[in-house]
Amino acid sequence: MSNTEYDAVVVGSGPNGLAAAIVLRQAGLSVLLLEGKKELGGGLRTAELTLPGFHHDICSAIHPLAAASPFFQTLPLAQYGLEYITPPVAVAHPFDDGTAAAAVASLAETAQGLGPDADTYRRLFTPLVARWPSIANDVLAPLSLPQHPLNMARFGLPALLPATVLGRRFRGEHARGLFAGVAAHAIQPLSNLTTSAIGLVLLIAAHRGGWPLPQGGSQAIADALTAHFVALGGKVESGTFVHSLAQLPKTRAALFDVTPAQLLRIAGHHLSRIYQWQLRRYRYGMGVFKIDWALDAPIPFTAPECAQAGTVHLGNTAKEIVTNEAATARGQHPARPFVLLAQPSRFDATRAPAGQHTAWAYCHVPNGSRVDMTEAIERQVERFAPGFRDRIIGRHTFDTAGMELYNPNYVGGDINGGRLDIRQLFTRPALRASPYRTSQLGLYLCSSATPPGGGVHGMCGYHAARRALRDVFDLPAAPLFAN
Repeated sequence: MSNTEYDAVVVGSGPNGLAAAIVLRQAGLSVLLLEGKKELGGGLRTAELTLPGFHHDICSAIHPLAAASPFFQTLPLAQYGLEYITPPVAVAHPFDDGTAAAAVASLAETAQGLGPDADTYRRLFTPLVARWPSIANDVLAPLSLPQHPLNMARFGLPALLPATVLGRRFRGEHARGLFAGVAAHAIQPLSNLTTSAIGLVLLIAAHRGGWPLPQGGSQAIADALTAHFVALGGKVESGTFVHSLAQLPKTRAALFDVTPAQLLRIAGHHLSRIYQWQLRRYRYGMGVFKIDWALDAPIPFTAPECAQAGTVHLGNTAKEIVTNEAATARGQHPARPFVLLAQPSRFDATRAPAGQHTAWAYCHVPNGSRVDMTEAIERQVERFAPGFRDRIIGRHTFDTAGMELYNPNYVGGDINGGRLDIRQLFTRPALRASPYRTSQLGLYLCSSATPPGGGVHGMCGYHAARRALRDVFDLPAAPLFAN
C-alpha cells in the first residue's frame, strides 16, 4: 500500500465510497480510494457467472435511483461511456389468471390499467411525482428540517405508514399487488412502519424516468464513477482488503464504505465504548438467495406486459406477498417466496450471445440462511412463465454465505446494509448528531448503513463527505442541489 500522505482516504469502492471520494476530490483534497477486490464497484459488478459470453450483474441490475440520484445527475458520467436503457415497462406484476399490473412512465396509463383504482392511484401519485424535485434532497438525506415542509409532509405522512395500511386505499388486486411488490424492496414485513416509503419512491421514479439499466451491465456505473474520480486527480489502489487502521497511509480523514460489523473489526479499539456498544446493537435484516441464468430464449411469461419489463415481481396477490414476507422475517422459508426478477438482455443485446439471454432473480430468506431456494424460485418463475425451465442452459447461485463472501458488507446476505425499519431509519447506525461521524475524530461511515440507506444513489457517501469537509478541513460543504 502507498506510503504517500493523503488529505483523505476512502475505504471501499461501492457507489457510496465512489461518491464520497469524488466529493472530497472536487473540494481540492488529495484523495486515495482503497478497494479489497481487483475490480471496483461493490454491488456494481458484472461478470460471466454461468457460461462464456453471458454477462450477469452480481448484485444490482436495475437502477432507478442511480439515474435519479441528485448527486450522480451532476456528474458527466456519459462522457465515460455510461448509457442507460429504459425498458417500456418499469415493473410488471403478473397474477395467476394470466393478467398483470404494470407501471410505465405515463402515470395516466398506469392508473388506467388498474381499473377500479385508477382515480385513487392518480390522486396519490400525481402530486408526489410533480413535487419530487422539491423533496428529493430531503428524502435522500439524514433527518433535518425540510427545505419545503408542506411538500415533504405530503410525501412523509403516507411514507410512514405500513405498506399493508396504505395498500388498503386500493380495492382491486392489481393495484394492491403492484404496490405490495414494489414496497417489498424494503426487505422487511410489510406490516412494519415506513415500508410504504420505498414503494412510493420507486413508483415516483417509474413515472419520472422509468427503471433503467446500464448498457453492458452495472459495472458500467462503477467504471464511469471511477474514471471521473481519476480524471479529477484521485488515486485508486485495489487488491488489498483493509483489516486495520494501521494499513492506511497517513491521512486527516478516513471514510469507510463498510457496515458496523466491519468498522468494529477495522477500528474498534479506536472507538469509544459507548459507540462500540451502539454498533454491536446494530441490526441486520433478511438475506437473499440469488440465481443467475443463461437462457437459450427469453422467459415465456404468459402476461404480455412482462415481456416489456426490465423488472418482474412474482408474488401474485398482496395477501400472498405479505404472508410470505412475514414468514421469512420469522425465520421460515415459504414454498412460494416473493421473487424479484430482472431480465436485462431483453433490452441490452450486449449481455448474451445472439439469440440468447440472461436473467437473475432473488428471494428474501432469513439472515444467514443456508437453505437452497433454487427449486422454490424456479417454481415461481414457471408459475407465471410455463416452459421457463426448458430454456435454462446455465445456472449460478448465491446463498447468503456466498453473498457475504463476495461482499463482506452483505452480512448474513443482507444487501441493504442493515434493517431499514423505523428504529434504524433515522438513527442508522447509531443515535448521534451526525450519523456519519464515529466517536473518533476524522473517522466516518459513508455506507448504506447511514442515511438514506440502501440503493445505488451515492447519497450516503455524498453526505458523509460533506460532513468531513466541514469537520476536518473547515471547508464549505458541497452545495445541496437546486430544486
